[in-house]
Amino acid sequence: MSGETKLNLLFEHATGYAAFKIREFEEESMFQSEVEECIRDYAKFSAVAQLVAFSPFKTAQSALENMNAITEGILPEELKNFIMQVGTKKLTLGVMENKLASAIQETFPKLKLKVGGLIQEITRGLRVHFYKMVKGLTPDSGSKAQLGLGHSYSRSKVKFNVNRSDNMIIQGIALLDQLDKDVNTFAMRIREWYSYHFPELVKIVNDNYMYARVVNFIKNRKELDEEKLAGMEEIIGDSAKAQAVLDASRSSMGMDISPIDLINIESFAIRVIKLAEYRKKLLTYLQTKMSSVAPNLTSLLGESVAARLISHAGSLTNLAKFPASTVQILGAEKALFRALKTRGKTPKYGLLFHSTFIGRAQTINKGRISRFLANKCSIASRIDCFSEIPHNIYGEKLREQVEERLKFYESGVVPRKNVEVMQEALELANASAPAGADGGKKKKKKRKITETEGEAPSTADNTMEIDEVEETTPKKKKKKKNKDAED
Repeated sequence: MSGETKLNLLFEHATGYAAFKIREFEEESMFQSEVEECIRDYAKFSAVAQLVAFSPFKTAQSALENMNAITEGILPEELKNFIMQVGTKKLTLGVMENKLASAIQETFPKLKLKVGGLIQEITRGLRVHFYKMVKGLTPDSGSKAQLGLGHSYSRSKVKFNVNRSDNMIIQGIALLDQLDKDVNTFAMRIREWYSYHFPELVKIVNDNYMYARVVNFIKNRKELDEEKLAGMEEIIGDSAKAQAVLDASRSSMGMDISPIDLINIESFAIRVIKLAEYRKKLLTYLQTKMSSVAPNLTSLLGESVAARLISHAGSLTNLAKFPASTVQILGAEKALFRALKTRGKTPKYGLLFHSTFIGRAQTINKGRISRFLANKCSIASRIDCFSEIPHNIYGEKLREQVEERLKFYESGVVPRKNVEVMQEALELANASAPAGADGGKKKKKKRKITETEGEAPSTADNTMEIDEVEETTPKKKKKKKNKDAED
């Protein structure tokens, strides 16, 4: 390296920015091996690097802002001022991060930058001996600053809107599926258990939840009489069925049952009833959560199918990243890989099969409507993931498009173009936006409306003037041509 050129190294720490003057060297490879040897010995390393300048952060918030900017490849204002303070003339600046180096190069195009193995080795040594080189900075205070900055940086990255957390949806739909299995299993156990005493009830009452309520109400069939008929009608909701239960209890072929057995059946029936009621509450909670997290996807597919898609993808962000072809077969991975292995037919749909659109389509058109629906699901999930204000306007319009496509396959009625539908949705979304957001756009819109509706004559006059100008301009050109000809 020439004597005129100096190498300074930029070192970023949780406490601030530091610049170190590196000893001049001739051959980089030999100097790098020398640095590697003297990293652990402070006396030797202090001859390699000397502190030139140190600019501490004023507050913890300032340190966090600088760190966020550096990780995103943006040059912070404090670092820019620090580099100008150190100097940029006849200087080569060593930088550890490539992103930061490119950001510095954009701001200071004349400044020479150096990255690579030598800079990394020197930075490694600076991390070991940094507290000895900077006066007034102790290892204890430095480690506390690093810990605090690390926690605040992690919190800023992990921070999310509590009302739009899709983790709760994933857990909710998993619990709902588990409850469905458990309620069905327990209801079958009650049916088998109580059928020893009253076997005819199974054929009259088919619903599991209703059967458990009726068992809890009747208990011993011999005690069922006309006085309990009104209460049973309220549970079943059908007077004919309630009367049929009463008649069947009088001529039942079931065995007598002991009081202790009835107590156990009753307590188990109460558990099943509570589980079924909790399932209803959980479904209501899931519907509310889906309407706030993914309103457009919910409007398009329904709460259950949309929640299963999000759960299978892992998160709403992952679902938004998937292409439409992946969304189409999401949930049918085994069938897909089996088809690829055996060279058979690949599946046309996965979880989307549970959508009402697939069920309503004809067998020939199921694959087509599945592909079209997956395309709209991909659009809806991306809108839900990246929009700041949640609403279901786009979801309703996308649903209309799928309905129109179904009619097209059935009757041949040509659906509207996607551009027209999205333009309508955009206008509705802008109209329903709060007053604070996009004020400039709204003002422009109002001006356009007043010009078209309230000032129709003036616009007509304007168009007439424009036409006159257009007619006069070619005449001027003709005159010029005539003048040229005369000359």
